[in-house]
Amino acid sequence: MNGSTGHDRKPGTVYLAVYDALADWETGHATAELARAGYEIRTVGPSTAPVRSIGGLSIRPDLALADVRPEDAALLILPGGDLWDAGDDLAPFARTARSFLDAGVPVAAICGATAGLAREGLLDDRAHTGAVSFYLAATGYAGGGRYVEADAVTDGGLITAGPTEPVAFAREILALLGVYEGEVLDAWYRLSHDSDPEAYAVLEKAGAQ
Repeated sequence: MNGSTGHDRKPGTVYLAVYDALADWETGHATAELARAGYEIRTVGPSTAPVRSIGGLSIRPDLALADVRPEDAALLILPGGDLWDAGDDLAPFARTARSFLDAGVPVAAICGATAGLAREGLLDDRAHTGAVSFYLAATGYAGGGRYVEADAVTDGGLITAGPTEPVAFAREILALLGVYEGEVLDAWYRLSHDSDPEAYAVLEKAGAQ
């Protein structure tokens, strides 16, 4: 990594999954920086009917999941939410994640979405993390040996993070897409996560603020 911002790269479309009781605080750092970098953020719901987040926000999806294609995308983001552990309603999102990964398009999952991907078998052969190891173990998946005690993990085009790490989750996304690199990426994380005032000067010099 060379410390460039990566803003000269041609941005694409980032699909953000939305569903009832989604954890709306988990993806804001990532989507804000991606939008600033020129990516188009499009929300994807089970249908185009409005959904309501845990925080009470009403969101009308831009398109339905059935209309999403990996060839049109730079990334799929799956936030956590109560429905991931309440039945199979969100299983189609996990299956879509499989189709993205199979097509070589990255996926980022946080909190309960990691359990959904575990049930789909997508964590069996990839290093990953989540809320805690026993949370994912409860899904009965075969990937327990690949669990990593870390704030966020990237492996095989898949980013995972636990519910308390939205900034680290965003860091991995920004790194994977080349939005920020090297010392700029490190400074962004130190400012956003640790409120390190010295990091601001690095970002300002790089034109990232």
